[in-house]
Amino acid sequence: MPWANEELGRQFGEIAELLKLSGADRFRVRAYERARDAVNAANVDLGALGAAELADLPGIGGSTAGKIVEFQNNGEIAMLTELRTKVPSGLVTLVRVPGLGPKTARLLYDKLGVDSLEALRAALDEGHVRGLAGLGLKTEEKLRASLARVDATATQRMPLADVIGVAEEFLARVRALPGVRDAVLAGSYRRVRDTVKDLDLLVATDTPVQVLEAVAGDELVRDVLAAGDTKLTVRTLRELQIDVRAVEPASWGAALVYFTGSKAHNVRIRERALRRGATLNEYGLFSREEGDHLAGAGEDDIYRALGLEWIAPALREDRGEVDAAANGALPELVTLDELRGDLHGHSDWSGDGKASIDEMATAAAAAGLDFWAVTDHAEALAINGLTAAQFADRREVLARMADEVGVVLLDGAELNIGLHGELDYDDDVLALFDFCVASVHTALEKDADAQTARIVRAMRHPSVHAIGHLTGRKIGIRPGFDVHLDRILEVALETGTALEVNASPRRLDLSDEMVRRAVDAGVTLTISSDAHTPSEIANLRFGVGTAQRGWAQVSDVLNCRDVDGVREFVARKRARAGSST
Repeated sequence: MPWANEELGRQFGEIAELLKLSGADRFRVRAYERARDAVNAANVDLGALGAAELADLPGIGGSTAGKIVEFQNNGEIAMLTELRTKVPSGLVTLVRVPGLGPKTARLLYDKLGVDSLEALRAALDEGHVRGLAGLGLKTEEKLRASLARVDATATQRMPLADVIGVAEEFLARVRALPGVRDAVLAGSYRRVRDTVKDLDLLVATDTPVQVLEAVAGDELVRDVLAAGDTKLTVRTLRELQIDVRAVEPASWGAALVYFTGSKAHNVRIRERALRRGATLNEYGLFSREEGDHLAGAGEDDIYRALGLEWIAPALREDRGEVDAAANGALPELVTLDELRGDLHGHSDWSGDGKASIDEMATAAAAAGLDFWAVTDHAEALAINGLTAAQFADRREVLARMADEVGVVLLDGAELNIGLHGELDYDDDVLALFDFCVASVHTALEKDADAQTARIVRAMRHPSVHAIGHLTGRKIGIRPGFDVHLDRILEVALETGTALEVNASPRRLDLSDEMVRRAVDAGVTLTISSDAHTPSEIANLRFGVGTAQRGWAQVSDVLNCRDVDGVREFVARKRARAGSST
């Protein structure tokens, strides 16, 4: 199978889920979650490697390598086949409901036969859930609210995180074909939306028929759904549909504008073209009366001919960008090159980190960063966290490494925000850190009042410098919990606390809408990778894209400052918090 990583990652993830539902201990579950993450992070095709080569890869090891070889030989991991016979398939769906854990899902199945969301709704409507031991009316109300949130976020779109590997491998293969001048993934992907329905891939070429024939024959293509002289629709891995359009170079810019979208943005600029006596389509901008070709080869040419500044793809959502472009008022969006450092990342000192501090720092330096905050988990996250004594040991290691790596290492921690806003350590321990991110990891089912209150209390602490992944969402897995964002923004400004744009494509939290509100309020942001492997530092690009969608500029982003600027921010926060006590 070509590029086996996607399917392997899915199978290891399913093993972890089924182990949870079968009552396995959390350490065994975590081992398979780590295997999933290591497979997803690999930048080589694991289906093409032998057992010894696999075992040498970061995070793989002998046991995982053996199961990958099973997959190579049989198309499936034997352990997964066995677990599927033991765990009802409907339980996997149930545990996607926020607040419904494996034990409760198993109870509902064993006692009531609940094996789907529809069966859960029926059991709630008939009052059967409240009759089970340990549940009751309060549990019923919470499950109803959680189901409503699942319904509100239900979509046929795929999470960006699920398509990146296949999409970019496919793009690379197309770019390497003879006759291809350029190729770009357009649509939602280019606009850096957090989900996609399908992909538009544009190819600039003078030989469209030959190029499309070569694309149709690529080993990543499972099915050809439609084929023509300039358009090809295929289905590839993960049931991903890709519409490939071959474009003449003279129309390249117009096609990029048209197929990047969004639909609402395109309508807005086509209306503008009509008012100026022109028509705009995927082939170019033309005068209505004479039919003269006014622009088409470059995107900037199209916008300029319409009296607009060039509008970055991430902004093309009809959220005021066209008027801003007409008035010369577009923001100077933050770019990846302007990030000076990363303020949230993990090493193998954390239970879920996959690489040493040295390996992570080397990757940060290779990415062009000047500093990297080592924010391993704090002790309240029992499965992954470090004690104060372990952080003291790590602090000595960081001091010894200061002159050995290509970046400035910041001694950091990812603190856990407790149910009432409490943090992991005493104030004197917290004061030792250079930078602390505080995040909610537990009690995700609490309502907006409770979540907001705990986060606000954490923000008031002098050693909390940023709030990580504010809503706890994992796109395609669970919706985020509700918060009163206006209150969060108010306290962030009052206390001088930054809010994180978590760049993991599985999170992208803050969302783009939340970023826009934070920017409008004047709140400081961080764009952080939350990397657990060296390769995940590259996810910063998705955080930048999300920040761009929220109109963020360099001045809005803390880690666009140099390390002295970050330290000044931390000092001001501590001074402000101290003066208010």
